Order: sequence, then C-alpha cells, then structure tokens
Amino acid sequence: MKIHLIAIGGAAMHNLAIALHKKGFIVTGSDDVVYEPSKSRLEIHGLLPAEMGWDESRITPDIDAIILGMHARVDNPELLKAQQLGLKIYSYPAYIYEQSKDKIRVVVGGSHGKTTITSMILHVLNYHQKEFDYLVGAQLAGFDTMVKITDSAPIMIIEGDEYLASPIDRRPKFHLYHANIAVISGIAWDHINVFPTFADYVEQFSKFIDTITPNGKLIYCELDKELKKTVEQSRADVVKIPYAIPSHEIKNGITYLLPQHTKLSVFGDHNLMNLNAAKQVCAQLGIEEDGFNAAISSFAGAAKRLELISAVDQTNVYKDFAHSPSKLKATIHAVKSQFSDRKLVAFMELHTFSSLNKEFLKEYKGAMSDADLAIVYIDAKTFEQKKMQPLNEQDIKQAFEDDNLLYFDNAEKLVAYLKSLDYQSTNLLMMSSGTYAGLDLLKLASELKTK
Repeated sequence: MKIHLIAIGGAAMHNLAIALHKKGFIVTGSDDVVYEPSKSRLEIHGLLPAEMGWDESRITPDIDAIILGMHARVDNPELLKAQQLGLKIYSYPAYIYEQSKDKIRVVVGGSHGKTTITSMILHVLNYHQKEFDYLVGAQLAGFDTMVKITDSAPIMIIEGDEYLASPIDRRPKFHLYHANIAVISGIAWDHINVFPTFADYVEQFSKFIDTITPNGKLIYCELDKELKKTVEQSRADVVKIPYAIPSHEIKNGITYLLPQHTKLSVFGDHNLMNLNAAKQVCAQLGIEEDGFNAAISSFAGAAKRLELISAVDQTNVYKDFAHSPSKLKATIHAVKSQFSDRKLVAFMELHTFSSLNKEFLKEYKGAMSDADLAIVYIDAKTFEQKKMQPLNEQDIKQAFEDDNLLYFDNAEKLVAYLKSLDYQSTNLLMMSSGTYAGLDLLKLASELKTK
C-alpha cells in the first residue's frame, strides 16, 4: 500500500504515519510546518518531508490512499490534485476504521477522562500480555507511539474524540469508528466554535450511540445526569451497562479499592469512575475482576493527567491537562479531597477558543471554589492571535463567581507571585491544555518555599 498523509505533522497524524510505516506500507507526507516532537519522531523513521510546504506533484495516480489531517485547508493544492485524480481520500478516523473493521473495536468517548480510560485499558491488556491495536491521545509510558495498527491483533482500543474528522468531513471523529464496545464518560459542553449550543453538543453523543454496532455494548457513567438521560432516551439496539464510583477508602493520602483493598497510584472521584469504566471494558474482553485489580494497582496515570512533578515534605506539585469547566472542577476537588489536611493553590491557564468566549465563560461558575487560593492566567496576546474580544479581571471574577480569585495576564508577575507564597503543608495544582505561560514547571517546583 502506498499512503500519503497531508498535514503529516499533527499529533495523531504523525503517529499514524509511523504506525503504517511499521506495518510495511510505503508512507509519504507533507506539511507547511512540523514542530517537535513530531519532527524528530518522523525523522527517525525517515518520514519527515524533505521540504516544507504543499506540492501537488507529490500526488500521483499510484497512491492507494490519501489521509487528510485537520490542519489542512479545503483548498490545499495536494487535496485538490487528489480529488482531480479520483484518489481515495480518508480522514484519519475513517482510515483507522478501514484498518480495524474486522477487529473488535472499543471506542472511548466523553467530554472528559477519555485518555485516562483508554490508558487504563491498554495498561491492563499489556499487563496480561494480550495482543491489541490502539489509538490514544497522549504519549504513554511503555508505548512507543500513540497509534498501533497490525494485521494480527483481534482488538483495537480507540480514544474517540468528538471534534471534527477533517476539513472535508465535518462529522465528529467518534461517529466514524462504529464501536462494538463503546464508553461514554460524561457530557459537558465544549468546542463551542463547532457546536454553538449545548443541545448541538449533546446531539453528537446521541448520534454516537446510534453508530454502535447492533447488539453492541454501551458502558456509561450513570452519575452524569445529562448522559443518563441521553442513554435512557436512546432506542439504539445496544446493551446498556452503567457504572459509578467504586467502593474505596483513603488512608494517608493513598486510595484503596474495596473490598480487596487494592492499593492505587491514582486518586479522585473522576479517576475512580474512569477506573470503573476501564474495568467494565476489560470484563467484556475476558479479564475478570481479580486480574483487573492485579494490573490496575501499578497504573501510575496518563501523561499530563494529575501528573505529580514534585513531592517535598508536605508539598506536592501537580500538572494537569484540565481546561474545561467540568475537568477543572473535578481535578481541584480530587486533590483537595485526597489531601484534606493541606491547603490547595490552584492555578489555571485559559487559552482555548471556548474558554475565552465571554458567553461560554459563565460555564466556569464555581469551578475553582474548592481551592484555598484560585489563580487564573491569560496571555494577553492570545486575544489578538484568536481575534477575540479581550477579557478583563472583572469578567473573570464574575464568571467564576469568586471575588478572591487572582488574575494575571503577565507571565513574569505570575511567576513572581507563585514563588512568593509559603507552600508549607500546601499543594500546588497547575492546569492547562496550553503552555502554562511558558513556565519551566520542574524549575518552578524546585524553587517553591516548602519550609
């Protein structure tokens, strides 16, 4: 097979390129710019384009498939040439389905927890030496790539994103996988640039349920009221399997599953719900409770998800990918509940299109209320880059409904303030899907006053 990837430098796209290369396909690609770590990883496998930019001469009649990344535009010259030649053009989720249509497909969807649930399933299957393919949205410890595709694996575990598939395929990615076993972790409005109302957003999950194969399994969190309503209203021919928070206890900052008293490295209600979702999936794949518990006790967490970057005396420093209101609230609650005897300083960066929209900002009401000190940072340049109306300190305080919240739009002042605090018996939680104001988080953690 000869495959060409347009916009090969994306996080998912470059991993797919590597996976297909490892499978033995002839893989080429193009992009206008490729950043690290994609650049080095493509270079190692000889897949980095020799020249940046688009060149229609790369598109030839002998190409078996074009895979179109979201970064490309509808008027991309290579795409236009491929359309002119009548070549098969796929979005990457459509091509993932093409490569896995004869396998058992587990698709993990939901507004939050997708990467963690997928990572937990992969960890357990790996522990039990099962053969499987996968697509996950983060680089995981013990896995070379974020995508693996083989001919022999009978199962594929897929993290199912609700964002659009490609510039010419405006369906959410998770509609294209046709799950045999599906998970929905919860529904919390996001991506308002694509789904301008909450009803629009919820509808995508109803449609996802309809894409599950007949008599397939739907594993869903029954504690999410909107999700529960959506599942109960669905007339899809699926077996519905609810889950909630498993029985557990916390001792000295460590969480144990009951009744087996299985020690965990992760914590917080959302992680426990994620764990229960993974457990239900693994049960469908033939792994019983004892086998699941034996494996999950060594799961240290997905990258950037409540990741511990420093622990000194009574001070832990965490970073987390949280940026949406539901993720923010859940992450802060998890750390505060786990260390109820410590104060919590919570810092988050607002930078996504949704979070910087004044109307959507209201969704953050009370999201940081569990923190003893709440700090919000926005890079002032972000509004110019996104061509959006700037927000001010009062806008932020009103939206979060917290007059004590601190607001920064200058990185240097933010760093100086964080370093000025006394962190004795205090945890610091830093949350962003961006760059954390360009901070060197390890350096910052080493410079905090902990005594």
